[in-house]
Amino acid sequence: MTDALKRAACAAIDAQAQRLTAFGRDILAHPELGYKETRTAGKVLEAFASLGLTDVTRPARTGVKGWLWRGAGPRVAVIGELDAVLSPGHPFADKATGAAHACGHNAQLASMLGCAVGLRAVADSLAGSVCLLAAPAEEYVEIGWRAGLRRAGEVQYLGGKQQLIAEGAFDDIDMAMMVHSETDAPQPRAVVAGAAGGFIGKELRFLGKEAHAGGAPWEGVNALNAASLAIAAIHANRETFRDEDHVRVHPIITKGGDLVNTVPADVRMESYVRAASVQAMRTANAKVNRAARGAAYAVGARVEIDDMPGYLPLAQNAALSELFAANVPVCAPGLAVERGLPFCGSTDMGDVSYLLPVIQPTVSGFSGAAHSRDFAVADEALAYLAPAKLMAATVIDLLAGGAAKGRSVLADAPRRTRDEYSALWRDILAQPGEG
Repeated sequence: MTDALKRAACAAIDAQAQRLTAFGRDILAHPELGYKETRTAGKVLEAFASLGLTDVTRPARTGVKGWLWRGAGPRVAVIGELDAVLSPGHPFADKATGAAHACGHNAQLASMLGCAVGLRAVADSLAGSVCLLAAPAEEYVEIGWRAGLRRAGEVQYLGGKQQLIAEGAFDDIDMAMMVHSETDAPQPRAVVAGAAGGFIGKELRFLGKEAHAGGAPWEGVNALNAASLAIAAIHANRETFRDEDHVRVHPIITKGGDLVNTVPADVRMESYVRAASVQAMRTANAKVNRAARGAAYAVGARVEIDDMPGYLPLAQNAALSELFAANVPVCAPGLAVERGLPFCGSTDMGDVSYLLPVIQPTVSGFSGAAHSRDFAVADEALAYLAPAKLMAATVIDLLAGGAAKGRSVLADAPRRTRDEYSALWRDILAQPGEG
């Protein structure tokens, strides 16, 4: 029975291939940064209306959530991400903002909609409920600007899925899935059950004293020197990071001073402290903070450190991963299947994985380094259509036959609450670990 449903769903997706591909291209040509995705969200709203989604809401500032159908049984969310990254040299970059879809989120949105097209064709044979969720602000960028939104009370979290959690958008969802791009793969493939590290987000402000840089620099306190020393001190700690913790610290200076002939007195820095586990995040972050404070002290400056919730490590559900992998030869027979390869970077899907069963497999079809000017869709069928078919087939597995498989997944994966989630982040930031 499920094979026939999957064939019908894939046929429906193929019938809309041109429309889905055009949607992906349109989003590619109009990139927007996180919490600013007004045009992109508008296009998703139009698509939701054409698909007949109900109970459409607008959570997390620019997010879009709607239901393909509601019924008794497990509630499954299919997710796509709205935002772009900064890559001013990209051929499809926005000339005003430098935003570009150099990570493939435009393909995620097309795949999310394609999955809905496939599922709508077989909805009468499925139990449960299916939600589409276009999530904002997955790329944790413009930390200073987003921290300002947080201080103004417009958001609680800098990451979009975190904000969705805080607003209760996942309270009526039991499990979730999305597909991320993989670039420059050695062969066309799908990768399941890969882990990703988490991180703590940081904004640092080094404060010194102004003085004339040419006439009397001795009267000033150079905050840029403090920041430069902090970067060097962080580098000096790198040999203390254990290999198995996969620690990555990559600060940038976003403000180096005010005038070239004035001793810099206000210097801003942003950084992540990434690691494979929550405890490793804490330990590495304590060392970074110690380095920043020591560097400021060394030149007589001060430093203000704002540690913010970044993303939790990603833990993909094993049963869901195997269902997805089993559908590759059925729905995308040209793809190989790999298991357990690490996911590049971090993702706020890790935060969702703390609450409920999730998967975020990757599918190839892209070329060029992620987040670079060279990143491109190399195979539109792989990028836009294959993930749609694979997610639709996985949802069919979960919800066909009275949703027996979906109920089994939930029975083996008790969910946590958003209160537990917020308590975890308070604990992470309150207990810095051993520095």
